[in-house]
Amino acid sequence: MEQQGVQADIGPARLKAARALATEPVPITALPGVGPRLAERLHRLGIHSVEDALLHLPLRYQDRSRITPISQLVSGAEAQIEADVIGSEVTAHGRRFLLCRLHDATGGLTLRFFHFNPTQQQLLGQTGARLRCFGEVRQGYSGLEMIHPECRRLEPNTPPVADQLTPIYPSTAGLQQFTLRGLAEQALLRLKEPTLLPELLPSALRLQLQLMSITDAVRVLHQPPSQASLAELESGHHPARRRLAFEEMLAHQLSLRRLRERIRRHDAPPLAGDGGLIQRFLERLPFTLTAAQQRVVREINADLAQPRPMLRLLQGDVGSGKTVVAAIAALRAVETGAQAALMAPTELLAEQHYHNFQNWLGELGIVVAWLTGRLTGRARRMLLERLALGEIHITVGTHALFQESVAFAELALAIIDEQHRFGVHQRLALSQKGQQSGRRPHQLIMTATPIPRTLAMSAYADLDTSVIDELPPGRQPIRTVAAPDSRREDVISRIRQACRNGRQAYWVCPLIEESEALQCQAASVTAERLAALLPELRIGLVHGRLLSASKETTMAAFKAGELDLLVATTVIEVGVDVPNASLMIVENAERLGLAQLHQLRGRIGRGNTESSCVLLYRPPLSPTAHARLGVLRECNDGFEIARRDLELRGPGEVLGTRQTGEQDLRVADLLRDQDLLNAARYAADQLLRDYPDCVEPLIRRWIGADVRYGEV
Repeated sequence: MEQQGVQADIGPARLKAARALATEPVPITALPGVGPRLAERLHRLGIHSVEDALLHLPLRYQDRSRITPISQLVSGAEAQIEADVIGSEVTAHGRRFLLCRLHDATGGLTLRFFHFNPTQQQLLGQTGARLRCFGEVRQGYSGLEMIHPECRRLEPNTPPVADQLTPIYPSTAGLQQFTLRGLAEQALLRLKEPTLLPELLPSALRLQLQLMSITDAVRVLHQPPSQASLAELESGHHPARRRLAFEEMLAHQLSLRRLRERIRRHDAPPLAGDGGLIQRFLERLPFTLTAAQQRVVREINADLAQPRPMLRLLQGDVGSGKTVVAAIAALRAVETGAQAALMAPTELLAEQHYHNFQNWLGELGIVVAWLTGRLTGRARRMLLERLALGEIHITVGTHALFQESVAFAELALAIIDEQHRFGVHQRLALSQKGQQSGRRPHQLIMTATPIPRTLAMSAYADLDTSVIDELPPGRQPIRTVAAPDSRREDVISRIRQACRNGRQAYWVCPLIEESEALQCQAASVTAERLAALLPELRIGLVHGRLLSASKETTMAAFKAGELDLLVATTVIEVGVDVPNASLMIVENAERLGLAQLHQLRGRIGRGNTESSCVLLYRPPLSPTAHARLGVLRECNDGFEIARRDLELRGPGEVLGTRQTGEQDLRVADLLRDQDLLNAARYAADQLLRDYPDCVEPLIRRWIGADVRYGEV
């Protein structure tokens, strides 16, 4: 990283004092002109303190440091001109707008305003007045135009053009850019106070990584000199932004490391039975574990045998066999006389897990229960009583597992499937159900959405990671094609032929609008149309609004081969295992992300027959949708798909954190700044070891009091 003005550290005593005082933020109302109303608007942007204002960085910049002759203007570019008004008019025919014609020594330009007030009309109507205007240049009907530029009349006391780039900040309703610029200027004036934004990185580390000081970085980003590279600033590659991105990534690393330390200080029940129950389970399986599954089981067993809580993330592509590994881990708890719980995000997935566990473990004398929000009355009371008495060994359910009324006799292992679909507090609530005698349950976190290594190193630094990177033998690669919906008749003929050959098929209707009701309606209408077009086929329907018993009956019939075609919403994207299903149609595939499409596709290819997935789309495709469908056609590897998904969608979407609020980075970008990650991890080790007084202030600066996964 490029070094710019590495600033000498203040003395050790003052440095320690500054870091201590950094715990007391200066409220934003301490700045001149910030009253309650303005403060409320700033709070909507996350600006509560003067330090927050300094770290509220511009989105982009405008170059108002030079005047461009009109003859040198380029259509599509922003520019600043100085020219004289030679005439103006308000059009009276059609839509009203204000036109103002300007001229300098090199040529002419028209200003166009669709919305204007009397003050603007008066300013622009004074022939001979000299104006300074900034805006985007466009090609109009009669030459170059600027639409709604910023204009000011040049007077003898008008200041010269700025000698720095003009920042454009993220804003909200009721906040103008000039207000935010003034706020930043006021905050920058206070940077000389050593306790406001103290340097928290040791000088040796900054010299080693060639990092500029934090005060220099903040000044440059708010008031970059006119010669600064706009491309570097706006792409995030300027040394000043890289300096802050590094510190933020370091703070997140430190937060997760501290969190891990705190959790590991708790006691957990060591789960090290004689293995007899697990051996009996493995002998009854109709298949042998893959080498990858066996490796992961050894890693999990080693963790469970320890008297401190396991924190392990289990990644595996669709169909790699994570559920079997989870069952083995649950049996570890049962062997020691304790209980295990598995939480899934949807009732359908929880139901699938319940049936798998029941089929595998029922004959071993293991009592498996299924708990959802729909279980009510006497049946619910009886189940909760048995759970509290320890008569139920393994409980599978949805978010109902962490409701206040649910109590375990001794929960020793919490398994969370598709973890990115749960909020932080939901996952914590299940963990806290297992607090007995000061001990915490072990936690196994599973995902069938592979997470690129870069993201896992950052977002899950508090977890150990196991990866099942091998599919069971016999899994067939899935041939994927994309087709416009104009070829629907050909696709229907393909379904007819596949079912005549004794195979089964899915027709998936994704969420078209942000409404589950509309999604279910679309699936119902599609099922009716397909039944009319394919009267010889037995067609079933599954969606999220069906009663649990209806869904279970339909899924059981499909699995038993009593249905040829299953029309479903995306509720079937995880957990459904029908080896005879070899064809899937996904309607409106252009509306789904890569991860979800890959999950859906994973429902086929589970038998010995070649399988196909048809992605029906409605043209025209956007460039991003075209790229997504292209990736699915080219690749079956979930980890490669996850990497491409990261490039297309960004970290927040891939991790599922847009909804849960985690991984909310202000400056850093995990994709753009991934080359800083190793340095941040190294620096985290160094600070925890040699500079522990820097750790908490760094976490407070960038993360504040946010609850992280596993917080207690």
